Parts: sequence; C-alpha cells; structure tokens
Amino acid sequence: MTAARPDVEGGADEGGFAPVRPEDHRFMAAAIRYALRHVGRTGTNPSVATLVVADAGHGPVIVGRGVTALGGRPHAETQALAEAGERARGATAYVTLEPCAHHGRTPPCAEALVAAGIARVVSAAADPDPRVDGRGHAILLAGGLAVTPKVMAKEAAETISGYLSRHVNARPEITLKMALSADGKIGIRGGGQVKITGPVADAQTHLERARHDAILVGSGTALEDDPRLDCRLPGLADRSPSRIILDPRLRLTPDMTVIRTAKTTPTLVATFVDADPERRAALAEAGVAFVSCEADPATGRIALPELLEDLAATGTASILVEGGAETGASFLAAGLVDRLILVQGTVEIGEEGVPAPIDVAAARERFRLKREYRFGTDRWYEFGRK
Repeated sequence: MTAARPDVEGGADEGGFAPVRPEDHRFMAAAIRYALRHVGRTGTNPSVATLVVADAGHGPVIVGRGVTALGGRPHAETQALAEAGERARGATAYVTLEPCAHHGRTPPCAEALVAAGIARVVSAAADPDPRVDGRGHAILLAGGLAVTPKVMAKEAAETISGYLSRHVNARPEITLKMALSADGKIGIRGGGQVKITGPVADAQTHLERARHDAILVGSGTALEDDPRLDCRLPGLADRSPSRIILDPRLRLTPDMTVIRTAKTTPTLVATFVDADPERRAALAEAGVAFVSCEADPATGRIALPELLEDLAATGTASILVEGGAETGASFLAAGLVDRLILVQGTVEIGEEGVPAPIDVAAARERFRLKREYRFGTDRWYEFGRK
C-alpha cells in the first residue's frame, strides 16, 4: 500500500517536484549534523542521515532517525523507518542524499520509503552513482510521494565530499594540512618534530584525522619524525584512519612506529615495483601492505594521479595529507588539493627552518577561503577550490 500524494502549498514545479516548506531547512540541517556521526566509518558507502518527521496536530516532531551504519549497512532510511514504525505513515522523510534505487543485499531505500507509507521526501545532495542518479526520486514519484530535492544540497555534499569525489573524479578527495610557524616555516630539516601549534589546534587536527579514510605522509617525514599518525582524542582512538606512506625506494625500517603498529592500524606503503625485495619482505612480515606505483617521468617521484586512481578503486574516498614540504608541494603542483588547511602558530623558527610550499597569502590567491577560526593563539584557515 502506498500513501496518496498530499497537496503541497504552491503545487509542483515543472519537473514534478514539490516546493520547499518553511520547516525544511531546519530539519535538513539537523539531518546533516546527524550524518557527521559516522563520517569516515561507513566503508565505500557515504555517511547519510535520515529523519522521519510527523505532525500529530501539535507541530512537526522527529519520530525516527537513522545514520548509515558502521561498515556501510544498513542504510539510514531503513533504520529511521524501523524506529518510526507506524508513525512513518503520512510523515516526511529528510534524507541527506538521494535514496538509493539499486538492488543489493537489501531492496532499494526508495522502495522502502514508499512501502512504509511516507508521504513526502525531502532530499539534499544528488547521488552521482549511475545506479541512483535520479532513479531514486523517480521511484518515489511513481509511488505517489511528494519529492522536494536539493534542500541544503551544498551543505550536505560537504559531509560526503569524499564519496562524491570518488564517483565524479575517480580519485579520493585530498585535504592538505600544514602547520606554519609565524615566519612561514614547517619545521627544521634534520631537527625532528618542531612544536608549532597549541593543544586546541592539535585536538582539531586529530578530529580531522578521525573524519578521513586515510592519512598520508612521505617517507622523509616518517623517517625524521617517527610519527604515530593516529587519532588521540578521548573516545575516538578507534577512529584512527588507515596510513599511507609514499616510499618509492623503501627506506622505512621495521623498528619505526608506523611499522611496529601495522598489524593493528592498516598501513599501506606506496613504492616502486623494483624496490628492495628483502626490505619489502621484512615490512610485509610486520603487517604492511603495498601498492606498486609508476614513476612520474618529469620528477622521478611517484605518479600521484595514478596512485589516487588505484586507491579510489579500493574504496578510499578521503585522504588527509600531512606530509612535509616535498609531499605537499607535489600535491599542489599536480592540482590534486581539494581542501587546504593551514594552521598558523606564533612560534618563529628562523633561517634554519624549512619553508612551507604555500602560505596563507598564496593560498588566498589560489584557493577560496571557506572558514577561519582562532584556537588559542593559533589561526586555523580552511580553503577550498575556487
């Protein structure tokens, strides 16, 4: 049994879609916030949220909610409908991504919404997956539901930007993050780690790590700093991303932290095919996985576009690049940086410091400033593509 399509103020537009209602932005904003709960933990599926909202005569209230489960199943819609039960009949469902339309291990979410008696669906971001891309809305319309798409689409897309990049660009979304001293340096070559930012900005960095599928550095940073590359926020240790290290000639050694912990935190080393086979065997014994890479003929370094295509094919949708100057410069030169985070501290390093491949002034020219925060004495700048 399907719900009859209700009358909607203003009628439908030319595409058969219903207009936006005054409460739609409020509930969609709540759904987008709820979707953040599982960002980076849903496998190859995006973290999507659904709110089922019903009005029993005292104003609209949320009667069911769901977010894509860890690992990617079940989807948000089925969880929200299960929680709502009979109250879903005649209600409105707010979904941060167009409901899926393809059959997998379970029926399409669009069909589940119809079967539950939902009267109206408000969706945000469009799904570029060719198995969905408009088909979810078509199922809803054919079932007699009112459909209002593209409500807060831009905001919703930010929460699943890695998923969108993997489908649209055939590569993961790349966020380059660097801490800059007051004089534009990122460290001292040969001097190990240099403390540039304070505890509040550092905690924000760990939150960024938790939101990404993987964190990437070059072998130079790994050898010089011996970093852990994990998330150390209370309660979020299990959200540490996998680790990717660019090491074309296999300079890593089994005694390094990232290698000693490779059996507990997935660690992938990108290297050339002809790299030292004995070193490869020793690292493999420690739990390291490998991806064989091509060399960029112009630089002799790892060809980044091809590597990212390979990573996307494995389901990796978002990568946080925290490498040194060379790694950062390589991603910038290849035009592969989608988001740029620069954290400016008050520490001055001096002439012995390593210059950053990009500073805040240059970033303002090349990218679009989206957000600016102050964390303690540090300035946090987030840029996106222009």
